[in-house]
Amino acid sequence: MMTRDIRLGDDIDDFCVRCKRVMNHNVVSVLNGQAAKVRCRTCHSDHDFRHEQAPPPKVDARKAALFAEVLKKVAPGVPAVADDADLETMPEIDDESDIDSDGEAGVEVDAEEEAAAPIVVVKAQPKPKPKKGRGRPKK
Repeated sequence: MMTRDIRLGDDIDDFCVRCKRVMNHNVVSVLNGQAAKVRCRTCHSDHDFRHEQAPPPKVDARKAALFAEVLKKVAPGVPAVADDADLETMPEIDDESDIDSDGEAGVEVDAEEEAAAPIVVVKAQPKPKPKKGRGRPKK
């Protein structure tokens, strides 16, 4: 079976960059017998023909690189992501042995350290009152 060449106005499926899904498109431009530009029949945006492929995520790679850079500055020498081998070599923690009857972890604090620790009191900010005069002026 022989396929016919793409012509202007033909309906084809493609990934729409505005709708973010595969939708029906009309061919707007043809180059060397293949669709070059298409127009989404749903949102009417024009874009290059993508062969039904979504563009690679740019923001996620950028965010991951920035996150890794921040982790390197905070704790240099520590791997940013733990892999499966690291998780297998981590020591087991016995939950019951380190918990006192108070429910607190087994951390001992001297009375001097407890008395020397400053007590921080945070006051709650009052809610701002709505501003008046936001509508049409009264006559």
